[in-house]
Formats: sequence, structure tokens, C-alpha cells
Amino acid sequence: MENTHTLVLSIPSWSWSNTVCVGKFTNKDHHNDIHIPSCRFCLPISTGFTSTTKTNSPLFIREKRIDKSSIGVRLTAKMAENEGKAVTTADVLSGDMIFEPILEDGVFRFDCYGDDRNAAYPSLSFVNTKDRDTPIMSHKVPLYTPTFECLLGQQIVELELPAGTSLYGTGEVSGQLERTGKRVFTWNTDAWGYGPGTTSLYQSHPWVLAVLPNGEALGFLADTTRRCEIDLRKESSIRVSAPSSYPVITFGPFSSPTAVLISLSHAIGTVFMPPKWSLGYHQCRWSYDSAKRVLEIARTFREKDIPCDVIWMDIDYMDRFRCFTFDQERFPEPKSLVKDLHHIGFKAIWMLDPGIKREEGYFVYDSGATIDVWIQKEDGKTFVGEVWPGPCVFPDFTQSKVRSWWANLVKDFTSNGVDGIWNDMNEPSIFKDVTKTMPESNIHRGDDELGGCQNHSHYHNVYGMLMARSTYEGMKLADEKKRPFVLTRAGFIGSQRYAATWTGDNLSNWEHLHMCIPMVLQLGLSGQPLSGPDIGGFAGNASPRLFGRWMGIGAMFPFCRGHSETDTIDHEPWSFGEECEEVCRLALKRRYRLIPHIYTLFYLAHQTGTPVATPTFFADTQDPSLRTIENAFLLGPLLVYASTIPDQGSDILQHALPKGIWMRFDFDDSHPDLPALYLQGGSIIPLGPPHQHVGESKPSDDLILLVALDEHGIAKGILFEDDGDGYGFTEGGYLLTHYVAELQSSVLAVRVNKVEGSWKRPERRLHVQLLLGGGAMLSTWGKDGEVIEIIVPSEDEVSRLVSMSEKQYRKHLENAKLIPAVEEVSGHKGAELSRTPIELKSGDWLLKVVPWIGGRIISMLHLPSGTQWLHSRVEIDGYEEYTGTEYRSAGCTEEYNVIERNLGHAGEEESLMVEGDIGGGLVLQRLITIPKDMPEVFRIDSSIIAHKVGAGSGGFSRLVCLRVHPTFTLLHPTESFVSFTSINGSKHEIWPESGEQHYEGDLMPNGEWVLVDKCLGLGLINRFNPSAVNKCLIHWGTGTVNLELWSEDRPVSLQSPLKICHTYEVKKIL
Repeated sequence: MENTHTLVLSIPSWSWSNTVCVGKFTNKDHHNDIHIPSCRFCLPISTGFTSTTKTNSPLFIREKRIDKSSIGVRLTAKMAENEGKAVTTADVLSGDMIFEPILEDGVFRFDCYGDDRNAAYPSLSFVNTKDRDTPIMSHKVPLYTPTFECLLGQQIVELELPAGTSLYGTGEVSGQLERTGKRVFTWNTDAWGYGPGTTSLYQSHPWVLAVLPNGEALGFLADTTRRCEIDLRKESSIRVSAPSSYPVITFGPFSSPTAVLISLSHAIGTVFMPPKWSLGYHQCRWSYDSAKRVLEIARTFREKDIPCDVIWMDIDYMDRFRCFTFDQERFPEPKSLVKDLHHIGFKAIWMLDPGIKREEGYFVYDSGATIDVWIQKEDGKTFVGEVWPGPCVFPDFTQSKVRSWWANLVKDFTSNGVDGIWNDMNEPSIFKDVTKTMPESNIHRGDDELGGCQNHSHYHNVYGMLMARSTYEGMKLADEKKRPFVLTRAGFIGSQRYAATWTGDNLSNWEHLHMCIPMVLQLGLSGQPLSGPDIGGFAGNASPRLFGRWMGIGAMFPFCRGHSETDTIDHEPWSFGEECEEVCRLALKRRYRLIPHIYTLFYLAHQTGTPVATPTFFADTQDPSLRTIENAFLLGPLLVYASTIPDQGSDILQHALPKGIWMRFDFDDSHPDLPALYLQGGSIIPLGPPHQHVGESKPSDDLILLVALDEHGIAKGILFEDDGDGYGFTEGGYLLTHYVAELQSSVLAVRVNKVEGSWKRPERRLHVQLLLGGGAMLSTWGKDGEVIEIIVPSEDEVSRLVSMSEKQYRKHLENAKLIPAVEEVSGHKGAELSRTPIELKSGDWLLKVVPWIGGRIISMLHLPSGTQWLHSRVEIDGYEEYTGTEYRSAGCTEEYNVIERNLGHAGEEESLMVEGDIGGGLVLQRLITIPKDMPEVFRIDSSIIAHKVGAGSGGFSRLVCLRVHPTFTLLHPTESFVSFTSINGSKHEIWPESGEQHYEGDLMPNGEWVLVDKCLGLGLINRFNPSAVNKCLIHWGTGTVNLELWSEDRPVSLQSPLKICHTYEVKKIL
């Protein structure tokens, strides 16, 4: 039986706070996500922004038909076991949430109703879901109680906090460190070339860390695996919306953010203990395409005295991209390759994707098909999606039998000498699909303890974590005496138990260099301390200075890996000239000196849940001026201060230090392109020799203790030591030393204060270095375990030493060989990605334009809603214009000149005019304007103009067509469509599954069409003059849509240019 639903959408001219469902429904079960996975009958609720601009064009949207009989009867019966999980609500229900204490004092679970406690699905973020579901005895009550609203199948939760609260967390997110004003959606997405406004990346962490004005902190976890909107646009307020029902867990307020993160770790677990070698430098590329090339890279590191521990093998090592295979021509003997790598101190990490080629005779496919491990479509048939090998099937990691099957494949795979595994594409990413992933209606026959049989929308966000878990378990099966190392691209809150992560496919430009610091910090503030970016940027060509600066910062991150995309120039440390090579060498030797300290931080993170890298404000949570610093971070008491500005080195950067004593130091390696280092007073950190790889280190190596005294003349620090691998440390096989330094009179005594573990202290020399300020230090040698004393000179002598050291420091910087400031790099793909776009910011819009590649607009950020509408790769997509009917004809790649630039803050309208020579005496001219009297709109006036058309042609050019080609991103592809009323009055609603459509004559839109995102409740309105447009075209891509305007196809002259003028505006849609 078919059910027809009519949904009316209109554009209001008033303020609003919530959207409402105005459709008439005959299907009483339409909100049950199990039976109708992609609900298009209602609009989610989201906070609105005020609009005062009126429109005379209401949208009348005809809803699609859904035939419930198409859902497999067998699967519906199977899912019936979970029917009770859906929450039945009236049209609108709201109020304060009810709470019960769980886990430990100060942790509370909130639900809308008592019945919801039983209706909620099992927790996949908690280590043990019983900890979330079992109340404890406690006399504490929550200081802050969230409110809820249940409307149209959505549960909206809001928590109001004191004015002046700062918000962090939300996991893997781009953009600013302090998240007030931002909104994200937890929906794991293959987000190549993301920007600061991208709202869904590769991982999902429905978690917010709130730092209150008094320095205390509170954690907020929406414990749902479903797509979740986290809206922080209202100051000091957390607003979350996701399908009903789910509990909210709050942690605190506790005395500090660290205390909150420790409490969070008691719920979601701590980071796995990494093998020590994994804290060295990793070199990767897509791809080192042969065993010969891999060894060549590895040997070059050793020849050039640049430390490195790991070489990575991207997808091209496989036989036709089939997982668990090796190309017999390029990687014929992987065991031999790994043996050669091990001989010179390198580990080898290999990629495994979830997509398994559907090919009979391929042993992985055959074994999986035999035991029925594949994800199914809603009709019960195996789902097939296109990825690198071609048509692929996908393991259903929600089943224990499938995880066991995969783990055993991994176990056998590691026998080839595999030291670590890289899980990529596991959002899961699917090619040639508008959603960039599999249908939400796909079926996972999950274990009961995970949530049972559910559609993909329930398990999508945890798919990558479950794959990483299976890979981790497989590596443990292979060798119980070794710690697995797994890197995953997709993840969920809690995935740190199994894998490290990186920040995905970033760009080789200064914006992404700056952004990588807050991204790594946000992951750490969300429970994932082992992360880092692709150093140098993945897509595009880094300049020498950009690469060197990135290496300087990246060498201080918890996870340190360089990686670059195919068809870009080489991105090894020696690829950018001698000056950059030296900076990279210095940076990595810094890291290797610091590995004893970094390894100790990871031991503490593993044992107690403390973070590894933290924002500067962790040193003083009450100082609001520190809360937005994005170019510095802490590694315990070590402060790293970097410059992410191209023409400003760290030597001239103003360093805003937390209160207290901070001692600058270096290793006689200061350089303008390296970060400045400070040690907090009252701290001791352990240092080691700058080995070429971690395997060179020995317990008998000289140990350095770097000491900075506090105002009382005391300092403390710890050092963790064990075998660097295996699990002997869990049975006492380690040495944890607590050192203390105390100044009495003029004598500093350094001694062991406390010891843990059964390891005997190694026989080794101890070098104590006491920081005096300005880089000056006193040092002495002794034997570790014995009391070591330093005579501290008079204040006058200390001042003299500090002054001398500062002079030497300045001289060292003056003599440093600077990396050339060459920002335009010749080479292959993405050669122009490091240049800085022109910004237009006024009213409701922030636009970014790259004149040097087609005058393209690469960013259309709508400020009131925080929505980025354009999908752009800098060198392709975004807003382009062509001068012919063929795709990417002249006009989209030429270098444009800036003809005129007016700045809004100078009293002018914010505008930019660019012009590009398209040959044959023609130019394509584009004027982009944000009008002062209509700040909610921006306007584009484009023309093909004949400047120098020869007399022999009669003053007319060749045939040209002005073709406007914007590529818009679909944040919610299954809930997005295009709506318009044709010139003849017919109404159209075009969904992604309709494919490419074009409209001419009376079927063309009558002057406007709207890209609607129902999840956001927003519409992007494109208005134009129909008399200037000959054809409109809609093309749906993978997570994108093109809304093209075509002029007529004709010659132009000086008197008859081709012109299209059009505007964009965002409206709230009801």
C-alpha cells in the first residue's frame, strides 16, 4: 500500500525559534526510523536566525511516495525485536530532564522520562554499557539541568551555562579552537579538502567540554550513535538535536578540564598504550609505488641524518586494490622488504580498507561470502558499492562473527612482517553516490549488546570504530607480546581504545597549518590524545617555508606523520632545498630528544585518562585571555609556541604566557621557523639523545633532566620506562621514577623521591640542567639514583648569565639560514594551493576568491547559520564560470586579474571585480558585491566582453556561452532537494536520485530556484533574470549538486556582450 504525503514549505518574514511539521500524514508510524530509515515527512528543529526580508514566492513541495511494501518482510520481522526502542511522543513534549547519578560522584545521566532509560539503545561510547545504565548511591545533585523538547521524532536537549563559559570539544572539527558560534553534525564523512566551515568530518564525538568563568569545567555527552546536531551558536549554551531517544551524560562541574577528562575516561576508556616506536616520525605518501622506492626513501633518511621510525604503504601495494594482497610486480616479497627495513631501524605500516572486491576466486570475498558477513540492502540482498577495486561488498562489523573473521585475516596478514595497520575509507566512503556513503536503509545484523539488527543510519558513525576494533584484535591475535598499532580515519567517541587517528585529507596551505593545532587539541579534549595532521598538507604542493614551519609544529604533536597526495611534488624533508631540510632535521631531533617525556605522557594518559596535548589555558583556566590562543599548546608543563603566519617567524611573535614562571629553552637549535619552547616553573621533564630511530635507544643512555624551579625553589617530574612494547608493564615490569629538585640556600639538590615498578634502575649517567631564564642554564653530571647538587651563583651572576644567553640567542637567530619565502611552487597537482585567497566579508556572508585559478569562489560561508554552501578543492569545483557549453571550457582555469577591490569597512560596498583573458580578444569579467542596503544577499554580475575582436570577423567573436557552474556541498544528501516554480506555473521538486536534469523554455525556473536542506531547515535561494538565461541544469554528484545557469550560445561584440546577473540568499524554510 502506498501512502502519499504533501509537505508545504514557505519562506517566513519573521523571527522563529523552531520549525514545525505542517504536513498531513496517513502513516502513523512515519517516525519509526527502523522501518522507514530516511524520514522525509518532518523537518528537524534547529535554532533560527532572524530575517526581515520578505519574499513573494512560497514554496509548494510535493513529497515523494514511499512504498512500505518494499521493505523486506524477513528483515522487518527480525527488527521487530527492537520495536519497543522507538519513543512514542505527542506532537510537542518538553520540560526539565530527569537525572540519576551513575559511574562516580559528579556524573549524572539525564533522560526525558523514566521510560526512556529502558528505551535507549546500548552505549557504544562507554566501555561497559552497564556503567551508563546502573545508578549509584550519591548525595550529590547536578548544578545544571538540561531541558528537552521532543518534536516530530527529534529529541532536542539544551543546557544553559553561566555567561562567560567557553566551549570546546566536539571531536574532529575544523575551524576555531573555542567553539562558541559554531555548529557541527556528527555524521562521518569523506571530507577531502575540507575547510574551516565544514560541518561534518571523518569522526563523530557528540561531546562538549565547557570551561566555566571560574575555571571549573563540565562535560556534556549526548550518548547516541545517530546523526546529531551540536549547536553552540548561542553563547554559553549547548544545544543538541538527534532522533529520539537518547540519554545525556554530564561530568562535573569538576575543579578543572583535566578532572573532567579523567572522569570521561572512566566511562569511555583511555587511549591504548602505544608502542614506543610509534611516537617517532612516520613518512608516508600516496604512494611509494614499489619496494625499491620504499627502501630508497628509508635509506635517504639515514644518509641525511634525519630521524624516522616508520614507512607507510598506501593502497598501491595491493594487487588491483584488493585488501590482504600484494602486487607481485611492485611488492613481490613483502617479508624481504620488511626485513630490509627492520635492519635499518624502520617499521612498516600497511593500509587496509573495508571495501572487499566482489570477485569469486578472491579468497577474502569467498571466505566472507561463505559465512555471510556482508552488509545487506533493505531487501535482504548483499549491498554492493563502488570503491577503489571496483564493485565491493562491506563487512558488517556489528556482528561478533564478522569481527572474528576480520581479525583472523589480519592475524594472517601480519605474518608478512606487518608492524602496523592503517584503516582508511571506513566512514564508510562509497564512490559515485551522492551521499558519499552507503544508503541509510542498509541493514546491519548487529549483536544484541551493540543494539541488534538496525539500519545503517544507526551504525554509520560507529562503523569505523568497529573496524578499528576488529583490526586491533587481529593484531593482538597475531602476537600477544606486541602492542598493536592501528590508525583509523573514521571513528567515534571511544575509538581511542583501539586506534590513533589523523585529521584527514587536509590542504597544503597556511590556513590548514594554523587549523591543525586546534584540530589536534579538540580531539584530545574529546578523549582521543593520539592524533596529528598530515604534515605539509595532503593535497597540493607545499612551499619550502610552509613545509618547514609545518614540520616544526608537527614534530611536537602526539602523532607525527608526513603524508602527501599522488600527483603532487615530493614532500620528504629533503625535497624543498637545503634550508628547509635543515629545519626539518632540527625539528625531528627535537622530537626524539623529547620522546622520554612524550612516552611518559602517554603512559599517564593510558593509565589515568589525562590528556597529552592541551590548549594553553590548561595552565591557568581562570584567565579568559588564554582561552582562544590557537598557535600554542602544552605537552604537560612544556609550552610550544609556534607561528602560523607566513612572513612572521617565532622569533618576532608576541608570546602570551600564562601567569607564573615560564623558562625559555632550546637545544642550541633556535630558528625563526621552529616553535619557541618554554618550561613551566615547578617542573622537571626527562630528555634523551636525538637517536635516528627509537630502536637505537638503550636503558643505559645518558638521561637529561631539564629543571625549572617555581617561586618556592621546588620542581617535580616523572619518567616512565619499560620495554617500549608488549604488556609487561601491566604486571609490574616497568620503572616509574618521581624526581624532585629543591633549592636550599644556594644549593640545588636533585634526587629520586619515589619509585614504582619492579624494574631495576639502569646504570647510567644523569645530566641535570637548571634553567635560569633567557635560555641560560647551569648543568652538572652525576649518576642516576644518587643525589646530585648544583651550586647556584649570586643574583648578579645569574643576571650576567641570562644576559649573555639572550645575546647568543639573538645572534644564533640572526645567523640562521632562513627558508626562502617562495610561495608559488612549480609542480604537479595543486601547485597553487598555498596562495592566500581574497576575502569579502560583509553582512551575512564571508566569501573567498582565488583570482589565480579562474577567478573562482572557493567559500560561501553564511555567517548567521554558520553554513558553508560551496564544495571546493581550491583548484577545482567551488563557483566557476565557463565560456562554452562543454564542461570546464575556457574561463575556469585561467589566471584572472583584480580590476577593482572595495572594502566595506572603508565606507564602500564590499566588492571585487576580476577579469580573465579567455583568448580570441575576449575576457570574462566578474563583479562580486555584497550590497550595503541588502546585507543578506550577495550578487554576481558576469559578462563575456569583446575587447579586441579582429575587423576580419566583422567585429564579432567566436560562438560563446556564459555558463555559471557552482558546486554546492550537500551536508545532508538524503534530505536535500531543489525546488522551483517554472515559467508556465508548474511546480518542481528535484531529489538527488533524479540524476541530471535540464530545463529550457517555459519549464525553466521563473527567476529563482532553491536548494533546500531539510535537516538544517534552510534554503539557498538563487535569483536571476530569466530573459538572460537560456537553460538551467541540475547535476547531482557525490555529496554535491551543481545548479547551472546557461546564457544563449552566440558571438559577442563590443556592443553586445553576454551577461548573467544573479544573487544568492539564505532563508529559513518551514
